[in-house]
Amino acid sequence: MNDGVLYSVMEGVATLTLNRPQALNALDARMIVELRAACERAEQDTAARAVVLRGAGPAFLAGGDVAYFHANLARMPALVREGGAELNHAILGLRRAPKPVLASVHGAVAGAGVSLMAAADLAIAADGTKFTVAYSRIGTSADGGATHFLPRLVGVRRALELMLLSDAFDAQTALRLGLVNWVTGAEQLGSETEAIARRLALGPTLAFGEMKRLVNESPDRALAAQLGAEVEAFARCAATRDFAEGVTAFVEKRKPNFKGN
Repeated sequence: MNDGVLYSVMEGVATLTLNRPQALNALDARMIVELRAACERAEQDTAARAVVLRGAGPAFLAGGDVAYFHANLARMPALVREGGAELNHAILGLRRAPKPVLASVHGAVAGAGVSLMAAADLAIAADGTKFTVAYSRIGTSADGGATHFLPRLVGVRRALELMLLSDAFDAQTALRLGLVNWVTGAEQLGSETEAIARRLALGPTLAFGEMKRLVNESPDRALAAQLGAEVEAFARCAATRDFAEGVTAFVEKRKPNFKGN
C-alpha cells in the first residue's frame, strides 16, 4: 500500500486512513486506485472483524481533487470513467465486506467524502464537521454511490435538496438527517471511534455479516423472499461457535466471549 491510503490492523480492527492531508485528502487518480486496494483488502482480511475509515490531518475527505480536474479538462470524460470504475470497486468492497464498517469523520466531508461516508454501515462525526454534497458547485452530477445511498438514508426529496443545492450543513444536522449515528467532541473523536470499533470487533462477526447482507439486499426483495432469506441466515448463524457461545452465556448469565466464527 502506498502513502495515499494507509492500512493497519490492530486487535481485530482494520483502519483505512486517507493520507493526503495537504490536499484535505481530496481524491486524485493515484489515491482512488489505492483506496480500491485498501477497501478490497479490508473486505478479504480475515484478521479484520471491523473496519474504520478515517482521514489524516484537518479533514476526512474534501471530495475530488478539483485542481487535478482543472489541469486535465480536455481528458476529464475518460479520466472520470477510469477513476469512477476504481471508486466503484472501492464502494462495492465496503458494501460486500462481511464485517461492520465505521466512518469516523471530521473537518470537511464533501463530494466523494459524503459518498464514502454514506457507503459505510455506521458513522461518527466530530462536532464542528462541515458537510456538503458539493457536486453541483462544479457543474456535475454525484458519484460514489451518493444517488443510491442518500435517498435511502434521508429520503428522496431531502437527498435531491442536498445534491441540487449543495448547501453546507453541520454535524448536528447530519445527525438529525440520519447521515451519522453519533456526534462527539473533536478531542474525543479518536477515543469514541476506537470504543465503537472495538465493540464491533468483539462481536459475533459472522452474524454481523449476515445482518449487513440482509439489510443491504432488502430493498430488492419482496417480503416473502426477505423472510425466507432471514431464516436461512439464522440457520447459518446457528451452526457457528459464536451462536453456541452466545446461547450458553445467556443460560449461564455471563457475558459472551465471541471469536468471530
